[in-house]
Amino acid sequence: MSERPLSELSPGQSGRVCRLTGEPPVRQRLQEMGLVRGTPVQFVRVAPLGDPIEIRVRGYSLSLRRQEAEAIIVEGQP
Repeated sequence: MSERPLSELSPGQSGRVCRLTGEPPVRQRLQEMGLVRGTPVQFVRVAPLGDPIEIRVRGYSLSLRRQEAEAIIVEGQP
């Protein structure tokens, strides 16, 4: 299993949250949205201009800015 930022996944790929990086307010906001260690996430699609991205987590769709997705480190298939 390899670790990489969520923003580096391609549409359709999945992973499991390993850790969150970045400033404490950003980490706290992501945790409040359900992105905690061990949570499965799926990269759904990218907006036409590349930002935001849509992910599926805990049964709902969530749109994140690419910068926020870079703070989410996931482990998944290489």
